[in-house]
Amino acid sequence: MQSKAMVAEFIGTFALIFIGAGAAAVSGNLVAVALAHGLVVMAFAYAYGNVSGTHINPAVTIGLLAGGQIKLGAAIGYILVQLAGGIAGASVLSFVLGSQGGSLGATVPAEGIGTGQAFVLEVFLTFLLVNSIYHSAVSGKAGNLAPVAIGLTLTACIAMGGPLTGASLNPARSLGPALFSDAPTAMSSLWIYFVACPLGGVLAAGVHRFLTLKD
Repeated sequence: MQSKAMVAEFIGTFALIFIGAGAAAVSGNLVAVALAHGLVVMAFAYAYGNVSGTHINPAVTIGLLAGGQIKLGAAIGYILVQLAGGIAGASVLSFVLGSQGGSLGATVPAEGIGTGQAFVLEVFLTFLLVNSIYHSAVSGKAGNLAPVAIGLTLTACIAMGGPLTGASLNPARSLGPALFSDAPTAMSSLWIYFVACPLGGVLAAGVHRFLTLKD
C-alpha cells in the first residue's frame, strides 16, 4: 500500500506543477492560474484520496505529521516523492514549452514585496489551505465534498496572493519551476517557500488541535 501511495503522490504532484505552473507560464491570467491549481487538487483528491490522501504538497504532509495524522517514516517518503514529482513536472513542462517557457511559472515575491511580507503571506495562505484540509477532510465534516472545499480554498488563496508571491503554498510547487526558470530571483527566494509554507501547515495543526479539544 505504501508503494501505491508514493506513486499516487508523485503523479499528483507532477500534475499540479505541470498544469498549475503551466497555466502561469502560458497564460499568466490570474483566474486561469488559480483555477488550474484548485481543479487539479480537487480532481486528484477524488481520484487518489483513498490511496494516499492526496497531499501532493510537503507543507500539507508536514502539517498532517504535526497533528499526528501520518507517521514520520511515511511523511519523509511522501515529501521526497512530492519534491521529485515537482521537479519532473517542471522538467517536462520546460521541454514542452521550450523557449516560450520563460519564468516557467516560478513563484517569486513581486517587486515591492519584501522578504518579511512574502514570508508572512505564505505562512498565512498555507495555514488557510491546511486548515481547510483538517476541518473538511480530516474531521470528516464535509464528507464527499471535502475535495471541493480544499480545491476552492487553494483557488481563493492564489487569487489573492498570486500577484504578490506567486501564492505557492507548496515547496514542491516552488522548487520544480525554480530549477528551470529564467527568473533571476527564483532560486534565491526559494527558502521562503521551504520555511514559510511548512510553518503554516504546523500552525494549522495546532489550531485544529485547540479547536477540537473537549471542554
